[in-house]
Order: sequence, then structure tokens, then C-alpha cells
Amino acid sequence: MELLCPLCGEKLEKRERAFVCPNRHSFDIARQGYVHLLPVQKKHSLAPGDTREQVLSRRAFLEEGHYAPIADALINAAKKYGADGEILDVGCGEGYYCTRLSDALGLPLTGLDISKEAVRCAAAKYKGYTWLCATAAHIPVPEGSVGLLTSLFALTLPEEYKRVLKPGGLYFQVLAAEDHLLGLKSIIYDQLIHKEKDSVPNLPGFARLESIPIRFDFTVEGEQVQNLFSMTPHVFRIGKDGAERLRQTERLTDTASCVLNVFRRE
Repeated sequence: MELLCPLCGEKLEKRERAFVCPNRHSFDIARQGYVHLLPVQKKHSLAPGDTREQVLSRRAFLEEGHYAPIADALINAAKKYGADGEILDVGCGEGYYCTRLSDALGLPLTGLDISKEAVRCAAAKYKGYTWLCATAAHIPVPEGSVGLLTSLFALTLPEEYKRVLKPGGLYFQVLAAEDHLLGLKSIIYDQLIHKEKDSVPNLPGFARLESIPIRFDFTVEGEQVQNLFSMTPHVFRIGKDGAERLRQTERLTDTASCVLNVFRRE
């Protein structure tokens, strides 16, 4: 996929170990193979996004196949709706879902995440794809260059997603449902508070083709209990008592519940 300079918007040209634009802005290709296109002025913190510990916990959990039904749902929907062109995964993490989707469809993949640790981990393991450390608010690719854009359990930025998608391109959005991981939540919180959650939104500039519920049970034991917790946003909210209860949990059977919303760019 063609890349744009995050500073001036000009086309980047690949050199031996860097991407360079006509205005001589240069971005090194890391040893692992990813490109860092997140200028300091577009950061909101020193090290935005997931930490290395979170990334490694997610990889350890996902590679056991606990969330394989989500990857399968993406693949089935992509085949059903005739996805083609380049895939862009926004918030790609360590690359579990998008590489499986790319391989199943035989389509080129670019993975983007604001976490340098995430794209470093993805690039080190999954070769033959493009990995970018960049912000989803300013995706460094040309207008209309993406055939299928995916975002799983991540922010939705419909205006920017519409810009990079080609007319008629597909957007796959996976959102957690209200009953997602109630077993884990019942351990780490003193009481569960019901919050209304819109997991089937309407997005300006997109036609929603289908909303596919994905719901399945799984069981984790030992270290995988902590890995599951570490890859959720609850890691920032847990209290002392909840942390102790989690530490004492050796086995957990829980239910993953989410929705795959399939959109087409108008």
C-alpha cells in the first residue's frame, strides 16, 4: 500500500532502510520490519497504546485459539460480501486477527496501531505484511486506497475511515456486547453495574449491511486467566480487592459476546 508522510502528506518513497518524502522527511524501517509514522506532535503521551506486557498477554491468550470464532466470523463475512483490494486493520495489536484474514482471502495487509510495542511484536512474527506505528486519526495512506478496513474492540473514526476506503469498500467493526466477559467482571468488581451500550451503531457515510452476533464460551486456567484480564481495559480500573480475587482464580469459564457490524462505504 502506498504510504504518505505524516508531516506533510506527500508520498513516501521506500529506500534501503527508510521511507523518505520529497520534503526530505525520513522514517526509518525498524529492525523488526515496521515503520514508525507517529510524529511526536501527534502523540498524547510518551508511549501511547498498549504496553509490552499487555501485547504479550494478548498474544499468549489468542494463540491458544480462545477467540478463534471471531477470526472465523471475519473471514466468513469477507467472503460473503466479496471483499477485495487492500486490507487495513486499524488497531491491529499483535496481528492475530488480520493476518488470518489476509491469508484466508489472499489479499495484501497493512496493520496500524498507535502502540509501538504492538506493531513491533506483529512485525517480528508476521513477515510479508506492512506494519505501521501511526494514529488512526490521521491514517498515512491515500484517499480511496483501502478495499477492506477492520477495527476490533477499537475506536471508530467514520470520517477518516471513509476517506481511506474506496467507494463501495467494506468496513468491519467488532464491538463488545453488554454481556461480554461477565464472568471476569464478576470477579474483579464488587458489583456489576449495567450500562447501556450501542453495539449496532449507524455511521455517517456508511450503509450497514448486517450485524452478526458472535457469542461463545471458553475456559482458561492458570496464567491464561491473568492474560485474559491483561488484554482488557479493566486492567486500568481494577481495585485492590478485585485484584486479590483475580490472583486466587485458577480456572475461569466465561462467555465472549460481541457484534460484527458489516458496513459498505457509500
